[in-house]
Amino acid sequence: MPLTEPEADTATGPPTESLWQNRDFLKFWLGETLSLLGTQVTNLALPLTAIYSFDATDTQVGVLRFLQLAPYIGFALLFGVWVDRVRRRQVMIWTNLVRIVLIGAIPVLHWCHALNMPVLLVLACSIGMASVLFDVSWMPFVPTLVKKPEHFVAANAKMGVSSSASDVAGPGLAGVLVSVLTAPVALLVDAFSYVVSVTSLLLIRTREERPVPPAKRHVLRELRDGLDWVFRRPILRWLALVGFCCNFSMITVWTMFLLYGTHDLEFSSSTLGAIFAVASVGGLIGAVLSSRVIARFPLGPTYFVCQTALLLGPVVIVLAGGPKPVMAALVTLSFFITYLGLGVANVIIVSLRQVTTPQSMMSRMTACFRTLLFGGGALGGLTAGLLSDAVGARNALIVAAVFSAAVVVALMLSPVSRLRSLPPPVTDPVPADPA
Repeated sequence: MPLTEPEADTATGPPTESLWQNRDFLKFWLGETLSLLGTQVTNLALPLTAIYSFDATDTQVGVLRFLQLAPYIGFALLFGVWVDRVRRRQVMIWTNLVRIVLIGAIPVLHWCHALNMPVLLVLACSIGMASVLFDVSWMPFVPTLVKKPEHFVAANAKMGVSSSASDVAGPGLAGVLVSVLTAPVALLVDAFSYVVSVTSLLLIRTREERPVPPAKRHVLRELRDGLDWVFRRPILRWLALVGFCCNFSMITVWTMFLLYGTHDLEFSSSTLGAIFAVASVGGLIGAVLSSRVIARFPLGPTYFVCQTALLLGPVVIVLAGGPKPVMAALVTLSFFITYLGLGVANVIIVSLRQVTTPQSMMSRMTACFRTLLFGGGALGGLTAGLLSDAVGARNALIVAAVFSAAVVVALMLSPVSRLRSLPPPVTDPVPADPA
């Protein structure tokens, strides 16, 4: 299928010169910022609910983490095919409403003494399924609001700041909420954040065109087209494969340390939250500086340095020793390095994905990435639980750090590391005028 030059901005009204003048993007950004903050509360409160309420074993916590992310493996590609056929804003509204009900059900069941480990596992998996549908929708929706490719980096940098800011505030907030309210009740904060997200989406006025349906709809063929688009293009293929390894490493290390810090080091929930909050300042710094860094330095080498920082961060954890305060400081440094690299790298990765994919393929491309990224995370969570049970959390962390460092070799081979700047944007062909 031939590709054309980027189309002119067809939005109604005067052209937007700055994202700060794009009211609909600002509404979306605000809603997602609060939603991401609530998600961070859930990420800590959900496993702590299992640990504190049901004395969950390491394996059970690993299975819980796996079930949260496993739907990305089984459903992301199918959801991506469907979302490419419909208006994405409506999908996001309905999936957030579903997440409000599912997450709100956990404290309600807790109060009714009807919550147990099997029910928690089912709810975690159901929340994961709703998250899959939302995630294959929001990233492709951003270019609908930010129509100019030259604004993609700035938009993704702002979303990255939100993600990193939630990483900073979320764990600390979660630790305090769990201490004061108990882990199940703390999840109400996440449910409320999705209420705000739904409201912000309802206030958006930018018209989202209904996608042009294919001449013949065939799920498997459309799914295969999405996979082909990613894996037949070297930049997207290497981003996907390295991303799988990075997510596997990060979730493995995160889960292992949660188990190690809770059981071996006997850190309180507030201490764990504080470690992740302080460490996440690195991600916030990276996201804030990402636009300037990308503008000043070549894109590929910047990506390589940032991903290397992410992958070598776990080495610091395994070298940590001494009294608890020293251990906490070194672990915080490790996660700081990881999040700092991630803060810049994510902006580069998302911008590359957006400029190398036309709108008609965007959700399927996103679904393919989500399958690999969150599939890596799901396997990482499961591996963390099983390996920690088998050899102990400390030894498991050493294995994870060695694997993470080995991925740097793949970064050296990646063509992404040799890019100097963003490639020209790829768009859908303009339909020919009838004769």
